[in-house]
Amino acid sequence: MKRLSVVLVALLAVLAFTPGVSSGATTRFDRELQTRIARAQAYADSRPGETGIVLRDRWTGAVYRSPAAGTLIWACSTPKLAMVVDLLLRNDSGAVQLTAEDRDLMHRMLNSSDDAAAHTLWTRYGGEAEFAQRFPSYGMTDMRFTDQHPHHWGWILTTANDLDRLVNYVLTRLPRHHRDYIVREMRAVDPNQQWGVWGAGSAARPGNKNGWSDDNDDGSWIMNSVGFVGPHERYTLALMNNTKVIQNGYETGQETTTRISEILFRGYFGN
Repeated sequence: MKRLSVVLVALLAVLAFTPGVSSGATTRFDRELQTRIARAQAYADSRPGETGIVLRDRWTGAVYRSPAAGTLIWACSTPKLAMVVDLLLRNDSGAVQLTAEDRDLMHRMLNSSDDAAAHTLWTRYGGEAEFAQRFPSYGMTDMRFTDQHPHHWGWILTTANDLDRLVNYVLTRLPRHHRDYIVREMRAVDPNQQWGVWGAGSAARPGNKNGWSDDNDDGSWIMNSVGFVGPHERYTLALMNNTKVIQNGYETGQETTTRISEILFRGYFGN
């Protein structure tokens, strides 16, 4: 019975790309990628917890959104990417003057997801009052804080749709030199972030910003990854996984997100 349900899910995912069927796909993906998307969704559905997936082809405008793409999940460290965007734009406007130390902290946030660096910059440059009020301008329109937790970069609820919009803001709206800087940083992340979107493989030249934590209210793990793959960063991929598993949740979520990217892109670019 379970096998039948997985097959049906995969079939429905393929059918979602036919004209007249609502799927969030604005243009058809090629046939191979349609098949890969169906396999990736069936795999996600077979895994513990829930996973929001948004895949975008920036060249054609095609978008795939999983059923959980709009589900609010703790953002963990992914807002560090939005913090870097905000600091760069504020520096351009003259609102702040970034120092060499600030830029090193920004590098550490992107490279190894350094929490201490993020805490320093969040506090130094205005916290919620400054950063959070502009995050929706970079695409994070679903994000919200809760009364049960500090209004802090580490306690933001957001969606895979938000992360999709954020990474596409980086790639299409930022001044070229800022975009190129962030792309370089995301392609050269520390080994602690080489999972999730990174699973696309070296031929895809992936870049990602990941976020992970066991600080979910029920003790389960959150494993998130957002980034890009392909020539000229053609495809963007946002993954948000609430494992709903307490023991071995980190490994479970890492495997889930990495395998989804592998299914989508491993071998697609010849690797």
